[in-house]
Amino acid sequence: MPMTPLECDMAPAASRNKHLSRSWPLPRCGLLVLVLALAATAAVGSAQLSSEDYYDASCPAALLTIRTAVSTAVLLEPRMGASLLRLHFHDCFVQGCDASVLLDDTASFTGEKGAGPNAGSLRGFDVIDNIKMLLELLCPQTVSCADILAIAARDSVAQLGGPSWAVPLGRRDATTASASLANSDLPGPTSSLNGLLNAFSNKGLSSTDMVALSDRHGSRSSTAS
Repeated sequence: MPMTPLECDMAPAASRNKHLSRSWPLPRCGLLVLVLALAATAAVGSAQLSSEDYYDASCPAALLTIRTAVSTAVLLEPRMGASLLRLHFHDCFVQGCDASVLLDDTASFTGEKGAGPNAGSLRGFDVIDNIKMLLELLCPQTVSCADILAIAARDSVAQLGGPSWAVPLGRRDATTASASLANSDLPGPTSSLNGLLNAFSNKGLSSTDMVALSDRHGSRSSTAS
């Protein structure tokens, strides 16, 4: 069956996944803290979102399709659950939850993938691409990549035994991305304490959220090989 052209970035998965650091599943309590922090960040630009029945008429199988694909990916590779959650968090931290993190560089902009905090560390793009492909076959040009990311993050946490939560839907996909914003907004590995506090405070996140998320990144780095 021919593949429908996708709105999400479709760069070859092999080119994306070279030299990636490992992402390990979080303990349940750590996942809960991370989810709450992510929910606060995801609230940016969500005032006009609708309930989870947003696609009931236009793409009734959307949520089941996403959940099944995420479940399969996490069962095959449990650390993918944490990777999908991290991918969504890095998307939301820059310009809101708009799937801009999925966009490749173009002649008119340099995207977020190559930004310092993202380069060589984000993974799960192939899972999102696969979900988008399946949904395009079911209901073309209907489900946004931003909504796919948000639902996949939730479902990956639940698949790992963590909490679930309602995901408001109706996000619009970004048509541009900014490496400079990613570099300025996302906390980097060399950020000072004040720099980290400011970065999280600017997104409405507390020092407690920062500690939980920083510890998450620390344990990922310490177990990577």
